[in-house]
Amino acid sequence: MQTITIAVDYDQPDTSDASVAGVCSTRHAWARVPVEPTQAERAALKDKIRSLLKAKNAVMVSHYYVHPDLQDLAEETGGLVSDSLEMARFGRDHAAQTLVVSGVKFMGETAKILSPEKRVLMPDLDATCSLDLGCPADEFSAFCDAHPDRTVVVYANTSAAVKARADWLVTSSCALDIVRALKDQGQKILWAPDRHLGGYIQRETGADMVFWNGACIVHDEFKAFELEALKKEHPGAKVLVHPESPADVVALADAVGSTSAILKAARDMDAKEFIVATDNGMMHKLRTLNPGKVFYEAPTAGNSATCKSCAHCPWMAMNGLAGLAHVLETGSNEVQVDPALGLLARRPIDRMLAFTAAQKKALAAGSLQAHLGAA
Repeated sequence: MQTITIAVDYDQPDTSDASVAGVCSTRHAWARVPVEPTQAERAALKDKIRSLLKAKNAVMVSHYYVHPDLQDLAEETGGLVSDSLEMARFGRDHAAQTLVVSGVKFMGETAKILSPEKRVLMPDLDATCSLDLGCPADEFSAFCDAHPDRTVVVYANTSAAVKARADWLVTSSCALDIVRALKDQGQKILWAPDRHLGGYIQRETGADMVFWNGACIVHDEFKAFELEALKKEHPGAKVLVHPESPADVVALADAVGSTSAILKAARDMDAKEFIVATDNGMMHKLRTLNPGKVFYEAPTAGNSATCKSCAHCPWMAMNGLAGLAHVLETGSNEVQVDPALGLLARRPIDRMLAFTAAQKKALAAGSLQAHLGAA
């Protein structure tokens, strides 16, 4: 499999803000991006993968940010395209004994934590995440030890070892509700690793929070002044923003939310044009589900500057058809999580799942009561 190696530079976050006490220590990383196959190679690889999935009793789960080929193939073969937690939960509940995770390493680990009895494979085990890289477990554990009075809440974009140190795991779709509930119980929060998402949650909930100082290299690059300029070019467009983006970008949004919330907003909002501030891998699903609407990528560093991320995660780009076919054929690139560590990491995940299940049940009961009352 031919690949292109690219370097990824990103700035150390500013530590002058006393409320942000952790340190994101990673300044530089790299990624191997597969060479784009020809149309003939693409068709042959897809046919091979379809056959191997059946032969190996395997199912694909793909993130919204990977190549459109991998998203389409997952759905065509009975798999799933979703966010990291739904990918893991789908794999846990599916009858297949092998899960192939097209995404980044923490997603494969989460799938393995929820399905320790299954084989979990990835097209490239070196595909990682700046939030994961920037939150080493030993340094994070010391940060937690320095704040023993705080409830530890970590984002899904973290290693199994960091999850194991947490009290709660959250995703961007449930973080607000969970932190709000903890605040109502009088708890103070230690949040990791994304400082932008943490800041958004603090502004929305008023919770007492201290932050690990991490950021996503994609979302951190969106620029408010460039977004304002693009809005002037498209005055009728609604702005959809992922809360991992900087606060001044979030402030310009018509809707803020997770990948699933962005998809819902694009479907439900009364607009024909949208500017989207999240990884541009989302554009494929947005355009597929909304054929009559137009989607523009929110600007990162702007036309006059050197773009570091170009609104696409370099590690997500490491997933390709050739790598997928190879791991299915050989069984290589299997995700391993120490069983004892996996049990510890599963506790905050299960706590989150129980919370969201109870919330869903309560909402359904409320909807039923409202319906009965109206009747």
